[in-house]
Amino acid sequence: MNRADSLVGRIIVALDYPDAGGARQLLKRLEGIPCYMKVGMELFYAAGPQFVLELKEAGYNVFLDLKMHDIPNTVKGGSASITHLGVDMFNVHAAGGRAMMEAAREGVEQALSGQPGASKPILIGVTQLTSTSQQVLNEEIGIAGSMEEAVLRYAESAKSAGLDGVVASPLEVTRIKERCGATFVTVTPGIRPAGSAAGDQSRVMTPQMAFAQGTDYIVIGRPITAAEDPREALENIVQSITV
Repeated sequence: MNRADSLVGRIIVALDYPDAGGARQLLKRLEGIPCYMKVGMELFYAAGPQFVLELKEAGYNVFLDLKMHDIPNTVKGGSASITHLGVDMFNVHAAGGRAMMEAAREGVEQALSGQPGASKPILIGVTQLTSTSQQVLNEEIGIAGSMEEAVLRYAESAKSAGLDGVVASPLEVTRIKERCGATFVTVTPGIRPAGSAAGDQSRVMTPQMAFAQGTDYIVIGRPITAAEDPREALENIVQSITV
């Protein structure tokens, strides 16, 4: 695999559609570009596990973005079910605490023990949503201190629970790698190509800047899915990170 293909494989396209039909139309337009596909709550609740299987059968890596946050036993069972589904990556909320994250890891291990030869999914914890501002963090969520401090605490907790990495804004990637190690995976939403509107994102960065920070994966949604020509938009992003 050359450098360009390697980087393209680290772009995660957010399939934020209300039904499988819209997602399939985008997939047809992006056919042949070997990026990850993210299935979030909106699409999963509408199309269900069958659409995830459809993506896997088509050869895509799949990030199932359901952000589980519940009591440990429930999350353990959910993690086992997701692992049986064959996704390549999924997440839980780090705010659920260490015991909950450990249960998620145990659910993965339990599922794999019953599926010899199955691939282990990348299990990551959500630190703070990229739509969360400093003001919201302090005044509404009730967490004191800086955004970076809050994110780093969650990242260290996720690592101690045995997770593979975290979801965080690109602004925190360098410090997370310093605290948790270079192999601790970072997945960064809040990615906006130069000239794109920030929308509801508070902490953003361009694709090339995010990779320069050392992130492992970038998640991009509306700059591709809402573009007049999604394929051209994605190809422009690919070009910007491979020059």
